[in-house]
Amino acid sequence: MRAIQQWLDRFCYKHPKLSIPGLMRYIVIGNVLIYLLDMFSMGGGALGSSLFSFNASAILSGQIWRLVTFIFVPYSGQGLFFFALTLYFYYFIGTALEREWGSNKFTVFYFFGVLLNILIGFLVGGASMYYVNMSMFFAFATLYPDLQFLLFFIIPVKAKWLAWFDAAYFALAVIQYLAHGQLLLALVPIVAVLNYLLFFASDIGNLFSTAKRQAQWKSAQRPNHRQYGGPKVVNFNNAKTQTKENYLHRCAVCGKTDVSHPQMEFRYCSRCNGYYCYCAEHINTHIHIQ
Repeated sequence: MRAIQQWLDRFCYKHPKLSIPGLMRYIVIGNVLIYLLDMFSMGGGALGSSLFSFNASAILSGQIWRLVTFIFVPYSGQGLFFFALTLYFYYFIGTALEREWGSNKFTVFYFFGVLLNILIGFLVGGASMYYVNMSMFFAFATLYPDLQFLLFFIIPVKAKWLAWFDAAYFALAVIQYLAHGQLLLALVPIVAVLNYLLFFASDIGNLFSTAKRQAQWKSAQRPNHRQYGGPKVVNFNNAKTQTKENYLHRCAVCGKTDVSHPQMEFRYCSRCNGYYCYCAEHINTHIHIQ
């Protein structure tokens, strides 16, 4: 998975023209227009959704615009309040990811999810961007795990815990589809998560390895007594020498590593020409290497 993520980073760097700055703004505007068209349709019918949604048989019959317009079709069954709240969620998460990655990588990330959705849509007969949009929160929580949201506008909850609720929601959707014998439909939320994994699999592995090293570090700081009493003397200089070459991440600016600073978060910059790592203090302030 790390090789795939590196290839995606190189692909984004080599194809800057694929960028659509402010992509989520256009997604939100498209959702609003189709929602209003549905709301004011004659006879109360959802004219916009029926005309622009993904329909495999209609596309094969020549209505190829649906391959693009289904991106803007809102999730059905939402009231005005929840529709507005959902769009705000999409816009907030999407723009945060775009600021972090740059518009080029975010555009590739989003449209890679669109492509996977189109492929699965021809298998099941229809497709929706609902799960792809919801899966963006996994990416957000991976980048900003400790950012707090106000649940029900009252309870502060960190993004990483909300991501677990999001994962449970996806798992429940898969289970419900399987329970009703809809095996192909169960692939829809799975494919949305697959898009996230393609871009973040190595980051997830790094999070677990970092957590493991932090636990080992804390364990090493506890007083350690010999079996017959007396403190155990540890030569930290030798320990530092032994672990010097075993780090996974090293900041290209200050030289900090995940071994010397186990509490520090490290990220890779997609805008630098190469695979350069930076600590949390320099990921947003360094000069991009070209």
